[in-house]
Amino acid sequence: MLMESIAWAEGASGGGASASGGTSGMLSLLPFLLIFVIFYFLLIRPQQKKQKQQQSLLDALKKGDKVVTTSGIWGTITNIGKETVTLQIADNTKIKMQRENVSRVRGEEEDKEKDKDKDKDKDKDA
Repeated sequence: MLMESIAWAEGASGGGASASGGTSGMLSLLPFLLIFVIFYFLLIRPQQKKQKQQQSLLDALKKGDKVVTTSGIWGTITNIGKETVTLQIADNTKIKMQRENVSRVRGEEEDKEKDKDKDKDKDKDA
């Protein structure tokens, strides 16, 4: 008898309870949606932008470019293949590596700074 009265009480509210229940369900999803939007703008989108920039850098590589690899090796491109790059890192030293390992192209200012550092090292040794 008690269960029957509860069932009638739930059924008596009719469509109003189901409509508010649907709104309540939508409101409970709002925090998850908000978290996804925040993650998209703070993590996903910047990472995709960085990947596009890196890919355009790799596509624009040419013979003679002075580059820095992801492992920190400075060199000049002497040969470019589809998947590999050959770098000259010293007078008689060349290394072959994957194209994806090129981190960035060096500018002229960085070369001047490197030459200054070499001069300082020579002065310390003397």
